[in-house]
Amino acid sequence: MNREEAIQKSTMIFNSAADYFDAPALSFWNRFGQNTIDRLQLQSGAEVLDVCCGSGASAIPAAIRVGNAGSVLGVDLADSLLELARNKSQQLPNIKFHCGDFTSMGLPGESFDAIVCVFGIFFVPDMESAVAELWRMLRPGGKLAITSWGQRVFEPANQTFWNSIKAERPELYKEFTPWYRIGETDSLKTLLESGGAKNVDVFAETDSHQIATPEDWWTMVMGGGTRGTIDQLDPTTQQRVRSINLEFLRENHIHALDSDVLYAIAQK
Repeated sequence: MNREEAIQKSTMIFNSAADYFDAPALSFWNRFGQNTIDRLQLQSGAEVLDVCCGSGASAIPAAIRVGNAGSVLGVDLADSLLELARNKSQQLPNIKFHCGDFTSMGLPGESFDAIVCVFGIFFVPDMESAVAELWRMLRPGGKLAITSWGQRVFEPANQTFWNSIKAERPELYKEFTPWYRIGETDSLKTLLESGGAKNVDVFAETDSHQIATPEDWWTMVMGGGTRGTIDQLDPTTQQRVRSINLEFLRENHIHALDSDVLYAIAQK
C-alpha cells in the first residue's frame, strides 16, 4: 500500500469509527493519552504539537498542562474525530485542531517544545521518515513522545475477533497488525533512533482494560481500527461475528483485557 492509499484508508476508517470513538468503553484513549502527557512533564508556556491526535485524548491534557501562556496544535486525518475534539475543548483558548497529514504539512523547523504521537505512528507506511519529520520540528531541548501498543493488545478478545473474521471472510484476516513492527522496547527505540532522535528512553507498561459487559468489547471494535473490517461485512455477517465475540467473552467470564503499552521519550 502506497502513502496515498494508506492516508485514504486511515481517513475513511476513523471517520467511520467516530460514532463510537468516545464511548465510555473506549476510555483507554484518555487514560493512555493522559499517561503520555504526564511522562512528558510539560512546562507552563510550552508549545506542543500532537499528531494523530484523534478526539483530543492527549492534546486536551497537554493544553491544560501548558496553560494559557502555552499552545497546542492537534493534527489528524479524520475530521469527524477533530469535531469531537473541538466540542470537548471549547473552554480551552490555547488549543487548535487541523485536519491533514502531518508528514506533509511543512511546518517550520524547531518550532515546538514538545511533540506527541499516541497510537498513530504505526499507521504511516514510512515510519522512519515520519519520525524524522517530527524530530525536525522539535526545538533543541524539546521532547518527542511516541506511544504505541505492546505485544498483547485487548487479548484474549482481539484474537477471538480475528478468528471470527477468518471464518467468515478469510481475505480480511490480518496475520500482521501495524504496531507489531514496533511492539517491543528495542524495536520502538530503534525506530526513533533511525529517524534521527537522540537520548531515547522506552518504558514498557503491562496494563489491562476493564470491560463491564461483553457488549463493551463490541463497542471497542466499532470505535477503533477494526471498524474498517466490520464495514466490509454485510449486516448478517456482522451479526454472526458479533455473536461469536460476545459468546466467547460471556462463557469465559472475561472482564479485563490485556493492554500492553510502550512509551518512548526522546530529548533533542
